[in-house]
Amino acid sequence: MERIIQITSGRGPAECALAVTKIAAILVKEANQQQLVATYLSSTPAASDSIFVEIKGTDKQGIQAFIESWLGSIQWVCSSPLRPKHKRKNWFIGIFETEPREQAVLWEEKDFAYQAIRSSGAGGQHVNKVSSAVRITHLPTGLQVIAMDSRSQHQNKKLAKERLLLKLEQSKENHAEFVEKQTWMNQLQIARGNPTRLFIGPQFKQKGSN
Repeated sequence: MERIIQITSGRGPAECALAVTKIAAILVKEANQQQLVATYLSSTPAASDSIFVEIKGTDKQGIQAFIESWLGSIQWVCSSPLRPKHKRKNWFIGIFETEPREQAVLWEEKDFAYQAIRSSGAGGQHVNKVSSAVRITHLPTGLQVIAMDSRSQHQNKKLAKERLLLKLEQSKENHAEFVEKQTWMNQLQIARGNPTRLFIGPQFKQKGSN
């Protein structure tokens, strides 16, 4: 089982970007300590506006509990290490669960179900008397396509499959656009209060931890 989380500064100042990098490292370390596998899906520069981490494991409930313990606003209380004279000491970042940007379009022949149906529309009487049209269904997603271009059922079957594969590819692109929009909106939803976790000082000491 695998899940993906986004750690974002919410378009905050450089201090928030610094907190994203530091807290991402703490999260990854904690996941590994709980026998989960945490992997960065994006680069980890000195300071990043958003970092994506994939969490894997065989314990579904364990992964769920771990992620839920982090989701929400994270507060870091510290004088700015980047602007010593700056008065602000409270910095907030957000952690959200998201989906993979890339949706694999993998298929096997067993994933397709074919059904011969009667053609309709132009083509004369002959095309309406035989079940020459073909409906193809991609069983994992439920996507369907009907081809009735030809009087040949074999040709319609070929056309239907080609069109369904194109439809699956378009679905992949639409999914990527949806995830991109979702991750952008996450940056606007960080609450400045009621943090899930609280970190103190330049060493990011977690309040309530040993």
